[in-house]
Amino acid sequence: MDNLDQHLDQLVTSAMADFALATEPAKLENAKAVYLGKEGSLTTLLKGLGKLPPEERKVAGAAINVAKERIESALVTRREELKNARLEAQLAAESLDITLPGRGMPRGTLHPVTKCLLRIEQLFRSIGFDVADGPEIESDWHNFTALNTPENHPARSMHDTFYLKGVDGKMQDDVLLRTHTSPVQIRTMLAHVERHKHLETLPELRVICPGRVYRVDSDATHSPMFHQVEGLWIGENVSFADLKGVVADFLRHFFESDDMSVRFRPSFFPFTEPSAEIDVAFMSGALQGRWLEIAGCGMVHPNVLRFGGFDPEKYTGFAFGMGSDRLAMLRYSIPDLRLFFEGDLRFLAQFN
Repeated sequence: MDNLDQHLDQLVTSAMADFALATEPAKLENAKAVYLGKEGSLTTLLKGLGKLPPEERKVAGAAINVAKERIESALVTRREELKNARLEAQLAAESLDITLPGRGMPRGTLHPVTKCLLRIEQLFRSIGFDVADGPEIESDWHNFTALNTPENHPARSMHDTFYLKGVDGKMQDDVLLRTHTSPVQIRTMLAHVERHKHLETLPELRVICPGRVYRVDSDATHSPMFHQVEGLWIGENVSFADLKGVVADFLRHFFESDDMSVRFRPSFFPFTEPSAEIDVAFMSGALQGRWLEIAGCGMVHPNVLRFGGFDPEKYTGFAFGMGSDRLAMLRYSIPDLRLFFEGDLRFLAQFN
């Protein structure tokens, strides 16, 4: 039995040496056949087990199997080494210029107008305003009548407003693309009153209405489609002082500057009374010393309160409206509104 163990150790050592000398897969398979093939050394020993006594056969068989496992393990290891060596040689032979830049997908970003809208929403949410949305295709009643705009008002002219055609192809004078987001205020007021109709006193309504609006206008500072944000605060004791405080605080936070002046200039809007234009003047920068019209505002007209379901004898409110495109132009010093809609990646990439 000792002779068998010595012989098996020699076979394992010899097999490992032969495997190590094989530099190609074919030579390795030839070396394998010497030991594990049909006429190989270990195979011959296994065939001779039948000639041994039963007790010796069991011990010898176990020893031969251990030797076989060691040789097979060495064979698998050498095969993996040859495979890795072949791969390394292939990589070394192939030319790969690692100095070239990769062709990755360009990273996108939010449009500057979208960034401004999100910032506006964040600032107004921080002082208790909700954000409301509504349809862009509106009825004449929500867009004009409920906002105290009479039938002969110039805004109702087809030269100023996009009206839609009906199924018969004829123009409809009661369906249009909204000219402002004020219709959302009316819808929100009606929903607010309906939701709280069981209460003797309605809770305050504070909401902003951002979105796209449409008017027949196009030049360097106007577009047929643009973005607007309107705000509304209705309660029992809401005053013009509240309006001034909210708007002035918002503008200073939006432009991240206390180095600016805000003024309210008397004006006229059908849906507010009294009404005012809001101007700002920056104390430094390219626009230093220039008053710029930024928004319109005023106390909600009693007729509008009635159309929205509120009692004007009990409730007051203020409303304001500003173009978020214009705010973005001022925030990013953009000279032409049309740049927002041309899709020029050279322009948009500046806001990554």
